[in-house]
Amino acid sequence: MTVPIGPEGIHDAAGAPPLTMFGPDFPFAYDDYVRDSRGIGSVPAQAYGQRVAVIGGGLSGTLVARELLRMGLEPVLYEADEIGGRMRSVSFDGYPGITAEMGSMRFPPSSTTLFHYLDEMGLQTSPFPNPLADATASTVVDLKGEKHFARALADLPDIYAEVAQAWARTLDDHAEAQALGDAIRKRDVAQIREVWGDLVRRYDDETFYGFLCKSEAFARFSLREIFGQVGFGTGGWDTDFPNSILEILRVVCTAADDHHRGIVGGSQQLPQRLWNTPVDDAKHWPAGSSVQSLHEGGVPRPRVTELRRTHPGNFTITDQSGRIDTFPAAVFTGQGWMLLNTVRSDERLIPIDHWTAIERTHYMGSSKVFVLVDRPFWKDIDPATGREVMSMTLTDRMSRGTYLLDFGDDRPGLICLSYTWADDSLKLLPLSPTERMDLMLKSLHEIYPDVDIRSHIIASPVTLSWETERDFMGAFKANLPGHYRYQRRLFTHFKQDNLAPEYRGFFMAGDDVSWTAGWAEGAVQTALNAVWGVMNHFGGSTAEGNPGPGDVFDDIAPIELD
Repeated sequence: MTVPIGPEGIHDAAGAPPLTMFGPDFPFAYDDYVRDSRGIGSVPAQAYGQRVAVIGGGLSGTLVARELLRMGLEPVLYEADEIGGRMRSVSFDGYPGITAEMGSMRFPPSSTTLFHYLDEMGLQTSPFPNPLADATASTVVDLKGEKHFARALADLPDIYAEVAQAWARTLDDHAEAQALGDAIRKRDVAQIREVWGDLVRRYDDETFYGFLCKSEAFARFSLREIFGQVGFGTGGWDTDFPNSILEILRVVCTAADDHHRGIVGGSQQLPQRLWNTPVDDAKHWPAGSSVQSLHEGGVPRPRVTELRRTHPGNFTITDQSGRIDTFPAAVFTGQGWMLLNTVRSDERLIPIDHWTAIERTHYMGSSKVFVLVDRPFWKDIDPATGREVMSMTLTDRMSRGTYLLDFGDDRPGLICLSYTWADDSLKLLPLSPTERMDLMLKSLHEIYPDVDIRSHIIASPVTLSWETERDFMGAFKANLPGHYRYQRRLFTHFKQDNLAPEYRGFFMAGDDVSWTAGWAEGAVQTALNAVWGVMNHFGGSTAEGNPGPGDVFDDIAPIELD
């Protein structure tokens, strides 16, 4: 059990070192790297002003652009839609500060590098109301028509405690998981590599569901079924059952699914501030320069339509306006599938094995439906029960997960009527926003027959399915069994010394490239990898005593499978 956390990570109750997203695949201290007063690196003066194309204006792209500007390079950002990527916060006219998080909405404090940039950009966080979390007044679990009210796990029927214990026993039966967590706390690189290397070799071909089925603790199907619906931390995990168990172990052993926090005012503020906030310590550029200020009209360039290599090692980009421009280096931070279909891409950008890795990418779809309500009415007390009239809700009905977001008693509230993934998300694709809202209200009426949610709604519903978005085609990557080798190729691509010269100078970053897809920390870490790669490409180096990820790569590189 953990205790309250700070931005440095999650501390054990016994006072052990914090648990952070330090590895396990690549145990590099990104948080220490960016906090070091000596900076993350520099380029020689003759490289000042060199232009670098940065494709994609999400968290990874805006972070890459900001750090390149800090080094004295000129980032040229291309963005197909708006700054933010999957950090997309939808506001409501007349209600400042109330935003519906259509993508990223909850962040574990173990994401210590991410929190460094949140602090640098002056953003605040608050506890996120996950099921049974301290910030959640109450939770209702509704399965197979049976409704249970709870303020803590102990309030649920014994079968739920049995499920929680089965998961704990399953992890305990795999002592490597506990050993890995302990090694990550201590940042014991040698131990992390030894333990994680063994887990990768043993479980790369195993699904999450197969892993559960082999556990004596989950011998009964009923336990696996409830676990899939209710899960741990954020709710049900059955949509992850087909994915590699390595994906789940990464989450568990780095506390990625614990103590989540939301960004006050909306997560999209982070990439927007990385874009428009001056970098006062930037080399070469005048004080007060920002990424935005370097762009004509203060706007990024539009959608990239073609990307190709040209002599002598340059990258020529055509954008939606028809403008053609050429750069000595380029960083691509969008979803990898875009390089296969929406962008005409030169096959010479990356080696053939890397193209294969992109083609094998598996995305998880995701849909959300939000409504703005006149007040946080769910806090009203039902005189018959003495309980809140409505709670954070987990159910096997169409709504699946319903979250109640409180902005104050005298302000409107926000309800995420539904947050669904994978097949549950696909069920919603043909429906309009109103039809989706109506469907979710119908589900919730079966759970709360005496609560008239519709009477409190004061704005049209907002909804999004990431798998239908042209520039995303999915919410986030989730590796299937056997995909470790593909992920390794993409993640390690920033270290280009061993690539043939004709494949250098083009870098990939973002969620697809990360080992921890779906978590913003991964986008931050791969952005820093790409920055190091660009710096190295221009003959730069890191400061003595603060080596970058490429400097120590050979010592901590992800293991290679035969």
